[in-house]
Amino acid sequence: MKDENYTFQIGPIRPPNEGGERSLLLRTTRNCSWNRCVFCPFYDGKNFQIREVEEVKNDIDSIKKIKDILTDGSKEVNKVPYNCLSVVSGWMKSGERTVFLQDSNSLIMPTDELVEILEYLKSSFPSIERITSYARSDTIVRKKVSELKKIRDAGLTRLHVGLESGDDEVLKLVEKGVTAEQHIDGGKKAKEAGFELSEYVMPGLGGKRFSKDHALNTAKVLNQIDPDYIRVRPLYVYPGSDIYKMIEQGEFQVNSPHERLEEIKIIVDELDVDSKLCFDHSWNSWRNKEGALLFDMDYEGYRLPAEKSRILKLVEEGLEVDGSRHQGPLF
Repeated sequence: MKDENYTFQIGPIRPPNEGGERSLLLRTTRNCSWNRCVFCPFYDGKNFQIREVEEVKNDIDSIKKIKDILTDGSKEVNKVPYNCLSVVSGWMKSGERTVFLQDSNSLIMPTDELVEILEYLKSSFPSIERITSYARSDTIVRKKVSELKKIRDAGLTRLHVGLESGDDEVLKLVEKGVTAEQHIDGGKKAKEAGFELSEYVMPGLGGKRFSKDHALNTAKVLNQIDPDYIRVRPLYVYPGSDIYKMIEQGEFQVNSPHERLEEIKIIVDELDVDSKLCFDHSWNSWRNKEGALLFDMDYEGYRLPAEKSRILKLVEEGLEVDGSRHQGPLF
C-alpha cells in the first residue's frame, strides 16, 4: 500500500470535550464558511471548501486501515503520520464511541451528501454512539426541519453553536454575521429536530461599552432557546486578530476579570432554563481565595436551575479576590 492510504485530514480546532473524550476527528469541510468574526484568527487567509463525499469516504477508509494495523500490531504502523496515528489510537483506547466532524460548520453541506457520509461512517464503525459538529445559527435556519431530522436520524446527534452574544449591537461589532433573532430561530429549530444543543457564550465580548447589555440580552436569547448545554468561553484576544487591532486603535476597551465575572453573574441570575452550565475551558481562569480555580471544568457542568445559587455563590467568591490574582487570558 502507498503511504497516503494511511493519512486523513485533520482540522485545527474542536471543542475541548471532544478532545477530552478522545473523539475521532473527521474533516467534512475545510476552514470557515463565514470567516469574518473579529475575535477568531484560525482561518485567516484560508478559503472555505466543502469536501467531496468520496474524499471524506476515503478518509474513513484510511482510518479503518490505521485501526486494523494498530489492532494487528503490523509494522505498517511506521508509515502512519503521527497526528493521524495519535487521533486513531486515542479514539480506540476510549472505546471508539464518539466522532467530531470538522471544521467550523459541517451542517452547511448539502443534506444528502452529509447523510451519505454519516451513514458510511456508522456502517464502517458500528461502535459509534455520538457524532457532533460545529454549526452556525444562520445555517440551521436555512435548513428545513425535515432536512435537519434526516441528518439527525443519520447519526449527527449534537451541535455546537457559537452564540457568543445575544445582543445585536455586540454581534454587529464583532461581525458575527447573525442576529439575536437568528440565534433564537436556529436554536429552536435544532431542538425541534432532536439535536442535543451546546450554545457558547463569550464574557467580555462587548467590552466595557456593551458589558451589561451583552449579559442581559445573552440571557434573554438563551432563555428562549433553552439549550442542553451553555458553555462559557471568555474573550481571548489573539495578537494580530482584528479585535486586537481594534483595541490598539481605541475602538474596543477590554473589560477586567471582575467585570467579566459580573457579566456571568447577570447571565446566571437572569437564566430560566433547564440546561447545564459548563466552564470546560482553561480560559475560565478565575481563582478563589485559596488560589484554586473558581469553577469546576467538568464537561457536564452545573445543572440549572438546581445549582444556580451555587454558581452565584462561586461568582461572589471570585469577586472578593483581588482582580490581579486571576490568571490566564482574562487580563
